[in-house]
Amino acid sequence: MKTILISRTDAIGDVVLTLPMCGWLKEKVPGCKIIFLGSSYTAPVVAACAHVDTFLNIDTLKTLAEEAQVAALQQLGIDAVVHVFPNKQVATWARKAGIPLRVGTRNRWFHWLTCNKLVKLSRRNSPYHESQLNMFLLKGLGMEAFPDLKDMHLYTGLTRVAAPPHWLEEELRKEEKQLNILLHPKSKGSAREWGLAKFAELAAILHQAGHKVYITGSAQEHELLKTWLQQQVPFAKDLTGRLSLAEFISLAKAADGLVACSTGTLHIAAAVGAHALGIFPPVRPVHPGRWAPLGAHAEYLVHTAGCAYCADPARCSCMERITAGQVAARVLAWAGEYRCLDKGHL
Repeated sequence: MKTILISRTDAIGDVVLTLPMCGWLKEKVPGCKIIFLGSSYTAPVVAACAHVDTFLNIDTLKTLAEEAQVAALQQLGIDAVVHVFPNKQVATWARKAGIPLRVGTRNRWFHWLTCNKLVKLSRRNSPYHESQLNMFLLKGLGMEAFPDLKDMHLYTGLTRVAAPPHWLEEELRKEEKQLNILLHPKSKGSAREWGLAKFAELAAILHQAGHKVYITGSAQEHELLKTWLQQQVPFAKDLTGRLSLAEFISLAKAADGLVACSTGTLHIAAAVGAHALGIFPPVRPVHPGRWAPLGAHAEYLVHTAGCAYCADPARCSCMERITAGQVAARVLAWAGEYRCLDKGHL
């Protein structure tokens, strides 16, 4: 079992929380080669991981005829594949390619037809963190021991990070004791959001405290935020739509920290060692018990009491009950400014 394919073809945060599997395999299977099957979208994240030897792009494979898809896998000499993200097409390729050990979950019907090692694993109502659930799939390779959650970030390996482009390095220059703080207010609909009004209030507090505030987001989010940026946070530096994913990874490592809801950017910041503060609802399966960021300086805020409408995102008030003062107090602590900014300070 010297060449192992890890298949995770979905979103950025999911990929980041899968990378510790690669680090754990490198430690427990000395000399193994790790191939990671992902998408063009997440390729820069995988490229930054020191534990991955080869990246295989599913978007490229999809352009080929089926015979060529199967041949591409056969040429890699893969001994085992772990289907972390269930994908019927990928599972079929792996079976037809004759990969000797094919690991999937028991609760996907197509894995019964395409895999020869099935692991009992249910994610939705599990008490475990996403990274732990990913690790448990390695039971299909005969592993039984895994790192504690508190040590999981030690195996992420997001260390192949380039310096930010020159223009961004110049922008990040700061005075002593001043912080460069990234605020990422949107989530592309992947998470419950804190709200633009809250982020504007937080930005104002941090700006008034003398710190530099940057707003990040995609090009699509730039259009959504344009008016808000101009009217509510004109003092902040607008980076929305200006950075590639690789450049954002560089920025996250160079900045002092980031505040976001449960998004891929939060997990990137945590993984590169920056301060990363996530804002979460107390609702399964999107609660921090499942999706908290992993890193030496990662933390989160959650309204643990819940509300009467937690099951309905449109009516749930748990995110709103986390105040800008509470978040700002956590951020200011990064600079040693321990301030109680309101009565709700945590």
